[in-house]
Amino acid sequence: MVEFRGVSKVYQTGNPAVDNLNLSIESGKITVFVGPSGCGKTTSLRMINRMVEPTSGTITVDGRDVSTIPAHELRRSMGYVMQQAGLLPHRTVIENISTVLRLNKVPRAQARERSLELLKTVGLPESMANRYPNQLSGGQQQRVGVARALAADPPVLLMDEPFSAVDPVVRAELQQELLRLQRDLAKTIIFVTHDIDEATVLGDRVAVFAVGGRVAQYAPPEEILRAPVDDFVANFVGRDRGFRRLSFSTGESVPIHPANAVLLNGASPTDDVEAAAASRDSSASSWALAVDADNHPLGWLAPGSTSSPLIPGGSLFHAGDPLRNALDAALSSPSGLGVAVDADGQVTGLVKASEVLAAIESVREGRS
Repeated sequence: MVEFRGVSKVYQTGNPAVDNLNLSIESGKITVFVGPSGCGKTTSLRMINRMVEPTSGTITVDGRDVSTIPAHELRRSMGYVMQQAGLLPHRTVIENISTVLRLNKVPRAQARERSLELLKTVGLPESMANRYPNQLSGGQQQRVGVARALAADPPVLLMDEPFSAVDPVVRAELQQELLRLQRDLAKTIIFVTHDIDEATVLGDRVAVFAVGGRVAQYAPPEEILRAPVDDFVANFVGRDRGFRRLSFSTGESVPIHPANAVLLNGASPTDDVEAAAASRDSSASSWALAVDADNHPLGWLAPGSTSSPLIPGGSLFHAGDPLRNALDAALSSPSGLGVAVDADGQVTGLVKASEVLAAIESVREGRS
């Protein structure tokens, strides 16, 4: 457990960056520090490994005051992932991952073996081991940064806005990768972000920092979305917090209806769509879902269309997804019908927006 007891940090200006912070962080969970710029969340994170020294108060890790531990020993005992990965540009991927192991006097062969294991753990192929950072994409660099932080198997992992510099698609992938790793490794992770969506996706508990270095609310993400303690938290979370809350309600109660599917399996996608459209009754009043030979969704054919191009579909509703995903799938679809798929991406049926809304209403009223 990581504990802050009356911790403050005051710089020469006299204004507190962190003001009397009292916080208990549970072991084996992800705790997210979130808030606007300049609210003290990064300063609080860096005081844990003494990259910043507190002005007053005590920080303990598993009951041990961090101020009694030499700074270099403390930092080597914790993983640390920063915004830009911070890889050494003149060292290969495997040398970067091995950095802390070598500093801790782990034999070179053993360090290499451990580093190769970690490459696989973070979802990168062994063939990347001898590349240099400038030969990797931003998302790949961040994965290497996470592998390096995990190299010495630290009980505590500090992550300072690690995904903010990558594009939204890669960011979502890295978030899911972190959740997968956490299910396997059960580390104590303290994660800093300014993005409330990222905080609610990742956090077991979320600490919302307010300007002036104080914690306005510390609670599970669902509670923060459901019952913000004051106007600051409500405004920071945003007016659509009700929609975000749907991420914590299962979509299992939403009915799945059979899909009116059209198989596209020709050599030419354009010819295939034309042939499929031409084979339909021109008076057809319903949308048809185009699928490939493996029953993966490709797009939609509009009602009555005999020559229209394939219309791109919306987002997909995967088995086990929350109500938020079911509603988004239905609302983003040109047909108004969300496409449900299984773990292999194969179509299992369609969901209707009206029935998703009924399921949401049931949850709201506590009937399910």
